[in-house]
Amino acid sequence: MENPVKLETRNYALRYGNNLALTDVSLRIFANQITALIGPSGCGKSSYLRAFNRMNDLIPGASSAGEIFLNGVEVQNGNIDVVMLRKRAGMVFQRPNPFPKSIYDNIAFGPRMHGVSSRSRLNQIVEDSLQRAVLWDEVKDILKQSALSLSGGQQQRLCIARVLAVAPEVILMDEPCSALDPISTLRIEELMQSLKQNYTIVIVTHNMQQAARVSDWTAFFMLNGQRSGTLIEFGSSSEMFTQPQDKRTEDYITGRFG
Repeated sequence: MENPVKLETRNYALRYGNNLALTDVSLRIFANQITALIGPSGCGKSSYLRAFNRMNDLIPGASSAGEIFLNGVEVQNGNIDVVMLRKRAGMVFQRPNPFPKSIYDNIAFGPRMHGVSSRSRLNQIVEDSLQRAVLWDEVKDILKQSALSLSGGQQQRLCIARVLAVAPEVILMDEPCSALDPISTLRIEELMQSLKQNYTIVIVTHNMQQAARVSDWTAFFMLNGQRSGTLIEFGSSSEMFTQPQDKRTEDYITGRFG
């Protein structure tokens, strides 16, 4: 039985000023699955990822057309609370970006912003989030230390824990392993596999092996003749990486271009 649709775009297009960055992207992303967005640099993958929690709204001159849905509700209408939307669809960035605060305060920051003030409740959220991010055993005795003292891989897991602390439904990951060593990358990939039981994950990656290893579904983007990013092919990762339907997909994943 197919998982329900968690996220969807219909004829989505995005402009930065006069530049059409994405055009006519219609795609369904399934709940409790990992969907990888792949394609050459500059084809709009990260812009598409940011559409789901409206982070493109923060870019001067950005404008969009088409529809974006979370649980069947259009997120671009004026009634949507964007702060709550970004709580429901949290973002993990390419480079770890812990706040210059303690490990504890990094995790407690979001819950405090959303009104949690009880110390015992915060303690529980911090521990649970770090446990889910497979970081608790490494930091439980140094929670008052600066998060900036952690290694790069630990900082990225901390950033994932920080997203988990506000109880999201969706985790958006923009090349979360590109700045990490192979061992840290493996730990993040293992973490993603465990998290998909409770969350829907969308990941942008340039690493074809990573996409093939961790994702259930893959969407391949590239530039069209008008130099605008567009969706070329979408399907199960097992089929995409063994029997792609489009010659351009095959050329990209086999390294002939990109």
